[in-house]
Amino acid sequence: MSEATYDLPNHRIAAADQPAAPTPGYWKSVGQRLIRDPVTMFVTFVLLGILFITIGAPLVTNGDPFSGGILTRLKPIGTPGHWLGTDETGRDLWTRICYGGRMSLLAAIVPVSVALVIGGFLGVVAGFVGGKLGNLIMRVMDVFYAFPSILLAIAICGILGNGLRNAILALSIVFIPPLVRVSETVTAQARQLDFVEAARASGTTTMQIIRHHVLANVLGPILVYATSLISVSIIISAGLSFLGLGVTPPQPEWGLMLNSLRQAIYVQPYVAALPGLMIFLTSMCFNLMSDGFRSAMDVRLNK
Repeated sequence: MSEATYDLPNHRIAAADQPAAPTPGYWKSVGQRLIRDPVTMFVTFVLLGILFITIGAPLVTNGDPFSGGILTRLKPIGTPGHWLGTDETGRDLWTRICYGGRMSLLAAIVPVSVALVIGGFLGVVAGFVGGKLGNLIMRVMDVFYAFPSILLAIAICGILGNGLRNAILALSIVFIPPLVRVSETVTAQARQLDFVEAARASGTTTMQIIRHHVLANVLGPILVYATSLISVSIIISAGLSFLGLGVTPPQPEWGLMLNSLRQAIYVQPYVAALPGLMIFLTSMCFNLMSDGFRSAMDVRLNK
């Protein structure tokens, strides 16, 4: 079988000596390589821990994320009853971080998921069908590339107004063009593979070829790239909330908490840095997990 190499931004994923549709044995070997990767396993457990404390916030916290008091404001780390300190209005910071993770992860994962469905579909269509339709899709996507991602997200939120729903919509629009480009690239390369040409010559319909042959070979690279976008989405969504264009007070959200605590950086610098630390840690873990998936699926690195 001929070799097809998928070149993605910051990712290089090869599909050499693979069958038309990856077999269960192939995915089993990918899982085994992931298990043997200590970095990927470590960051996966860290992400599971973050997910647990956010979803199970009522179980791991004793306070109300909205209740505070002037007498308990800006308490340092290690204060009895407030082991991560308190914020500028006396609210328990551990409670706020746990509940705030819900908003932060929601604003990070949902836009990428929406963009994956829409952008993946448009990219596969553009890459496989090609012609005027494919050219039209890609030229429309090129228009969005004229603007940096963060500036485009700010502009959309500025037009629509602040709020979690508008932030998710803005980020979904921002992430659709890169996913369309990646999907179009890997689909165009997969279209040239021998088994796709054979299926086309045998009279198989276009939808059957896409469903049974193309998707099986391009879905992996697309998912790997989408996973890496989650780390970017966390940072951009936190930035929108920091600027007042995302989640609105008094809702807990890491970017919004970082904004409200910035005035206290000279009084309690460690307390003020905690929301930023959570943003950095979560973003880095998603990025490292994406790298682990890429390495596990790269046949040439695992021969």
